[in-house]
Amino acid sequence: MVGQAPAWRRAARLFSAPAHAPGSAALRWDLGFYLACLAFALPTALVSEFYGYRVWGHFATAAYGFGVLHSGWLLLSARTGRTPRGVLGSRWCAIAVVALVAMVLPLALLVIRRLTGVDWLITPFSWAAQPEVWVIERAADLLLHHGTPYVDVTALGRPPEVNDYTPYGPVMAVFGLPRAVFGGTPLGDALTDARWVFALAAVACVLGTLKLLKWPKVPVGAAQLALACPLTALTWAVAGPDLAIVGLLVLACALAATGRAAWSGLVLALVVSAKLIVAPAAAVLAVFVFVRRGSGRAALRRFLSALVATTIALHLPVYLVDPAAFVEHVFRFPLGMGAVRSPAASPLPGHLIAETGPVGQVAAFALVGAAAVAMLVWLVRRPPASGSDALLRVAVGLGALILLTPATRYGYLVYPLVLLGAHLAFRVAEDPAAPPAQQSAATSS
Repeated sequence: MVGQAPAWRRAARLFSAPAHAPGSAALRWDLGFYLACLAFALPTALVSEFYGYRVWGHFATAAYGFGVLHSGWLLLSARTGRTPRGVLGSRWCAIAVVALVAMVLPLALLVIRRLTGVDWLITPFSWAAQPEVWVIERAADLLLHHGTPYVDVTALGRPPEVNDYTPYGPVMAVFGLPRAVFGGTPLGDALTDARWVFALAAVACVLGTLKLLKWPKVPVGAAQLALACPLTALTWAVAGPDLAIVGLLVLACALAATGRAAWSGLVLALVVSAKLIVAPAAAVLAVFVFVRRGSGRAALRRFLSALVATTIALHLPVYLVDPAAFVEHVFRFPLGMGAVRSPAASPLPGHLIAETGPVGQVAAFALVGAAAVAMLVWLVRRPPASGSDALLRVAVGLGALILLTPATRYGYLVYPLVLLGAHLAFRVAEDPAAPPAQQSAATSS
């Protein structure tokens, strides 16, 4: 239609609609969003094989059910001309309920339930924490006492199994150090569960990012994507490492956007040294730092120097303790070349294509390569000019990698969702029409 705004601009306005938006399309979006979340949470509560997932599902069903009712009430009130006021009249009300009921409460219950000590049983219906939590806490204990978070799987005296592996970089073990140091008693174990550390790290990164951006007014749609969506809430309650990592990634982008190239490289080194899946973000941030106004080669040198030096400093001591174990855990196992094959698999396109046979495996990796080439072309032809642009490119790149890689999990989709939410928040901070205090975040050096 002539004169109609492009679909992506209409969607951006929808996500950026004000918290009190009676009669707007935003309320219809809210209703659809919480209905979709409810459709995910209810089956999870009823049929998931994992105990922690089922516990989360019950809490989340109540939280998203409230979101449906609240959004429906706001929409009905808008149509009848009765505009609600106060807390209940805000679209943020449902997000607050999701944060409390679908995130904080199930995490607290599962932490207490974990004290029964049944997590290591090969019975997913009894797990109060997903295996990555146990693995990271064990890695911290190994790092503390042996100088490496990686066990030699050839010296176990038995065939290795999946849970013997720590498929993360050495930085991930840091999140388990509180339990390794202060755990051992029921109270100590409850207070030092690695999920609390992941959650605190994620919250600290959010607050640090908002401070760097001069506290912009975060759109409700951004919070829905980054905070209230089921993948974020579920990850928060049963696992958590991905939220800490994506939080650090957003913080690295905020540092780059505000002219702190060296600090951005340092934080990105922490990210890459914790989980290699986010390594492609380095290319995006490097290009962004180079093309950012007033930056150029000097800023790029600071960024790359900090990134490379910090990465080497974090990896080299662990590598020297046991090079074979380092390679086995960090590279061979995730690539499916270890003594035990990684069980990571979800019905995503890359996995489904690879499962068709040898030709399918080649095709899946070819698609990953094609996606990488497409991203490089996008970066060269349309380099990111702002922090929001950089986040969008990282979100698209990681999303393509997760969808097309043969061995992956659907839970990793939390990365592009959180990054898209952060992209919307950065757009507000970088908006030329924003108040000076907000606008300065995008241009200060």
